[in-house]
Amino acid sequence: MEILNLSLPATNRFASNYLEQSAAIQPFFHYQFNDLHEDTKRIAELTNRPFPRMEVAAHIEGFMEQYTSSEAVKKSINKLKKNNSLVVIGGQQAGILTGPLYSIHKVISIIKLAEQKERQLGVPVIPVFWIAGEDHDYQEVNHVYVPVKHRIDKWTYPEKVHQKKMVSDIQLNKDICLSWVENLIKNFGETEFTNNLLEFAEAIISKSTTFVDFFANIIMELFKDYGLLIVDSGNRDFRKLQKEFFKEQIVHHDAITFSLLEQQKQIEQEGFPITIEASEKAANLFYYDQRVNERILLEYNCEIGRFVGKSGAIAFTKEELLELVDDNPAKLSNNVVTRPLMQEWLFPTIAFIAGPGEISYWAELKLVFEHFNIKMPPIVPRLNITFLDRSIETDVSELNLNLTDVLSNGTEKEREKFLAAIKDKELAELFSNTIEQLLKQYELIEAKAEQLDSALLPMLRKNEKYLLKEIGFMQSKLEEAVKLKHDVLLKKYSRVDLALRPDGFPQERVWNVFYYLNQFGLTFMNKLMAGTYEFDGRHKVLKV
Repeated sequence: MEILNLSLPATNRFASNYLEQSAAIQPFFHYQFNDLHEDTKRIAELTNRPFPRMEVAAHIEGFMEQYTSSEAVKKSINKLKKNNSLVVIGGQQAGILTGPLYSIHKVISIIKLAEQKERQLGVPVIPVFWIAGEDHDYQEVNHVYVPVKHRIDKWTYPEKVHQKKMVSDIQLNKDICLSWVENLIKNFGETEFTNNLLEFAEAIISKSTTFVDFFANIIMELFKDYGLLIVDSGNRDFRKLQKEFFKEQIVHHDAITFSLLEQQKQIEQEGFPITIEASEKAANLFYYDQRVNERILLEYNCEIGRFVGKSGAIAFTKEELLELVDDNPAKLSNNVVTRPLMQEWLFPTIAFIAGPGEISYWAELKLVFEHFNIKMPPIVPRLNITFLDRSIETDVSELNLNLTDVLSNGTEKEREKFLAAIKDKELAELFSNTIEQLLKQYELIEAKAEQLDSALLPMLRKNEKYLLKEIGFMQSKLEEAVKLKHDVLLKKYSRVDLALRPDGFPQERVWNVFYYLNQFGLTFMNKLMAGTYEFDGRHKVLKV
C-alpha cells in the first residue's frame, strides 16, 4: 500500500503551531513530541513515580475476558506488570460502529507508535485505548454518515435515550441494532465482501450488551493481533482503582481550578483561543445520580462550603464526598480537566496520542500537573489519514487537481473555474441584452400607464416580474443543457468531493470504517497495519 506524506494545516491554529513546534506554544508543554532525548527525560521522570501496575494489569485482564483475545493481548498484559514497562495511550468515545474514521486512525496511531517506541527504547511499550464510557453525550455517538447519490446521508440509531446516562450504561437492543446495521451495510452497495461483513456484524452484536461492548468488540476483532489493551472509564471496577486519586482531586479541587484558569490566561496572552470552559466554581468532577440516571457536574459553593450540582439539588461537604469515594467510587467520574490527571496517575505514559482538539486542551493543563509535581506526557499528534481509492485518484488526475488543495479545500473553486470556462458567453449576452431591453421598455410603459390609469401600475409590475421570471427560467434550462454536455466531468468533481472532502469536512470526520470494510474486506485493517508511518505531523494519504 503506497503512502503519500503531505503537509496540511491542522483543523485549528493552535494545533498547526504545535505540529510546527513553534516557539509560541512550547511553554505550554513539558516535552517536545517524538524526540528520543525527550523520551529519555520522560523515562527518568516515570522511574521516580509509583504506579499501580499490578492492580491495573489485573483489572484489564479481567475486563478483557469478555472480548476476543490473542497471544499478543496476553503478552501485553504481562508486559504491563513489568516495572520498566511504558504505555502509549489515547482514547475516544464509543461511537456506534466505532463512529467516524478518526477513532480507527487513533487506534492505529497508538499501536504503531507503541511498536516504534519499543524498538527505539529497548523496553516494553504497550498500546492502550481508553474508551470514554463515562461520557453521557448520546447524540454524539448514535449515528454514522452514508454516501447516497453524491451526497451525505445521516443514519441515526433508532433507540432513544432521554436521561444523561453514561454510554457504559446504555443497553443495546440486539434486534433493533441488527436490523439497523444490516440496512446500513446493504445501503453501501453489494460487493464480494458484503456477506462476510454482515456475518461479522451479526456475530459482534450477538455478544454485545451495551454501546461500549459493541464498540469494544469491533475494535478487538479488528486489532486483537496487535496486542492492544482497552479500558472503559465507565466501568465500576476500574473506578475502584481510582479511589485514592479521586481523593486527591477532591482535596485539591480549588488548586486544580486555579491552575487551569492561570494557564488559560497565559494561553490567551499569546493570542490563542481557550478550549475548556471553566469557572472559579468548577470542581471538575461528575456525580452519578442513580435516582434520575444522570451524570451531574459538581461545582464548589464556597459560601456554604459544599460541592453542589444541578442548582443545589445535590450537595456534599468535602468530608461526605471523601466518604463517598471510600464507599462507592463508581458514583464519581472525571471531566475533561481531571481525566488526563487520572490517566497519568494510573499509567506510565511515554506518549499520549492526541487529535487537534485534544492538543489544545492539554496545553491548558500544564500548571494543573505541576501542582501535583508531575509532568504531562509527550503529546503526539495522531496520524491524520485519508484513504484514496484508485478510481478517485484517476478522477483527480483527469481533472488536473492538486491533491493537497483538494484535501484542504475541496474542489469547489476548481469546479467554478471549469463552469466559467464552459459557459456559453454568447447565450449569456443574449439573455442579458433581452433583460436590459425588457426593463427599458417596461420603464416607458410604466410612465405611459401612470398617465392613463395609475391603478394599473401594480398589475403592470407583477406582469414585468412574471416575464423576468420566465426569462430566468429559460436561461437556467439552457445553461443546464450546456452543463449536461459536460456531465461526466462534473460528476467527477462531485465524486472527488464526496470521497475526500464530504460536505467540506475531512474524510476522517464523516465516513465510517464499515464503508471501507464493505469495499475492501475485513483484511483491510491488516493492510493498513502493514504500512510504515512516520509521526511527523504530516498528512498520510493511503492509496487503497
